Amino acid sequence: MTNDQANLHPAVTDCLIIGGGPAGLTAALYLARFRRSCMVVDAGSSRASWIPRSRNYPGFPPGITGNDLLVRLREQAGGYGARIEHGRVDHIEPHLEGFSVRYGEQTCVTRRIILATGIEDTLPDMPDVETAIAEGKVRLCAICDGYEVDGDNVAVYGEAENAINHAVFLRTFTDQVTVVVHGEQDACDQAIALAEHYAIRVISDRVESMQPCETGIDLLTCRGERHHFDIIYPNLGARFRSELAIQLGLDCDACGGVKVDEHLQTSLHGLYAIGDVTMGLKQISVAIGQAAQAATAVHNSLEANPWGGSVPVAR
Repeated sequence: MTNDQANLHPAVTDCLIIGGGPAGLTAALYLARFRRSCMVVDAGSSRASWIPRSRNYPGFPPGITGNDLLVRLREQAGGYGARIEHGRVDHIEPHLEGFSVRYGEQTCVTRRIILATGIEDTLPDMPDVETAIAEGKVRLCAICDGYEVDGDNVAVYGEAENAINHAVFLRTFTDQVTVVVHGEQDACDQAIALAEHYAIRVISDRVESMQPCETGIDLLTCRGERHHFDIIYPNLGARFRSELAIQLGLDCDACGGVKVDEHLQTSLHGLYAIGDVTMGLKQISVAIGQAAQAATAVHNSLEANPWGGSVPVAR
């Protein structure tokens, strides 16, 4: 067969996984161990790559960096035969065999799809924000690492309604919590009342700028007030990477979170969604659990594949 013929009649994959974060790679690991042909198309933008060291992931008492976890998952899934390619899927359409998927200049046909594209955090506009995140001065998930705050001088800033809830949660771990709030006056008033109840300091102003320094972050408000904090949690929201789901007309919530059933299947038969792109708690452990469920559901949705002889795979 010529290359042109191969492009016209590409091999059919049992399942294509879009997104190579912990959820997508775990799904690939399960499917490969089920001896299903599967491929991960990864754009290289997993939220996990921002994690300097997670002590919230089970089984790693000293912690593990997000990138080290991704390396291990890629190695493990690849060892069982999962194919992992770098690329960004930009189009999906129905096909007689299931779906036709385009990524870059490549096209593949797949019987099932697992969408694991995640979310994208809105980062603060500040110099060297990546370094500040790596050093733990700017943090993105209080549930993930609030335990490590342990008495530090912490600030949360953003729209009043969400920022105050994060500040109350962080009061579990320190008595030095400041919330910098803006937004609707009623929401700000409610935030101030709640802050007083929990002994949280309130700065009712927008942030003009933030500057990393040796001991933390210097924050300047629009009124010209300067404050110093050991750690800052920006609460600026996140964007669901659900463009493909919306393109296909899948059921999503108002923010773009993909709706799924008890088997993690979307409103389109044969297409599943897992991890942060779905609604619910944004945690690696949750995403990995969903990956196991979805991969098993995909396997069960296909015809049986009885053993036909030894296949060399990692143990």
